[in-house]
Amino acid sequence: MGLHLASWKVLLVLLLVCACTSGAWKMSGKYLKEQGDSHQQIEVPGKSEHPMVDHHKIHAKQAIEPSSHMGHIDNSVRLFFKITDLKLSNIIPTYLPQTDPSNSPHLFSREQADTIPFSLKDLPYLLDLFSYSNDSPQAKAMEDALRMCGTNDHLNGELKFCATSLESMLDFVRSVFGLKTDFEVLSTTHLVKSTAIFQNYTILEDPEEISSPKMVACHTMPYPYAIFYCHGRADNKLFKVSLGGEDGDRVEAVAVCHMDTSHWSPDHISFRLLGTKPGIDSHVCHFFPTDNLVFVQKST
Repeated sequence: MGLHLASWKVLLVLLLVCACTSGAWKMSGKYLKEQGDSHQQIEVPGKSEHPMVDHHKIHAKQAIEPSSHMGHIDNSVRLFFKITDLKLSNIIPTYLPQTDPSNSPHLFSREQADTIPFSLKDLPYLLDLFSYSNDSPQAKAMEDALRMCGTNDHLNGELKFCATSLESMLDFVRSVFGLKTDFEVLSTTHLVKSTAIFQNYTILEDPEEISSPKMVACHTMPYPYAIFYCHGRADNKLFKVSLGGEDGDRVEAVAVCHMDTSHWSPDHISFRLLGTKPGIDSHVCHFFPTDNLVFVQKST
């Protein structure tokens, strides 16, 4: 019963917060013709305002402009802070854009998703299907997504999976938590309309740690329709944080702290921002953007 209720809660959250872009790619006429009239109301997202960040692979050189002697770090990667920063009245500068639910594509059903190939070897067919040229930004985004989704699904103690449908996402969550385990889904929510994407946020209340033996985080990916990159670990800490922005923005945010970064690349941008190095006790924290979902086991 718990899983059934959790599934409907997940569906409701997806309908409300699965905002993958502010400027959606329109599904091509060729695709609509192949799929039939029943799909004509489906909009397919392009590259996200806040693209999924693989925190294990991003390198500092990707975020530094060479024109400056000291290097300029783009605000879009100013996502990271230390666990000691999570305290009442502390100020955290961060990139936290507000997505627009009116542009939110829904996840395909399993039946719909299964009609579309999802592997790197099918990229030429997919580019033709969605009418994208081989040298387009969309083609590069699709290639990167398919390449990441084709990697080993178990690395460094972390289960990884790319969900192309609501059903496949829930199946993965159940595989991590167990079939009879009740769970809930969390997401970051902006309580007021805000146009700022990077600003100082003040912690308004004592952060609340969320106790859960395991968690599964699902990030939106730049792709022609809604795709989530999900991964689960048991050694991270999760928090609910109430934030107030300089422009009046109010955010109920979900934050994660990676407690063991020993397997991360030394070139990871977070270490440059925080002045730290990879290690068992080198913690890196960040807020989840509004289009990400976090599944946690419910307390018994």
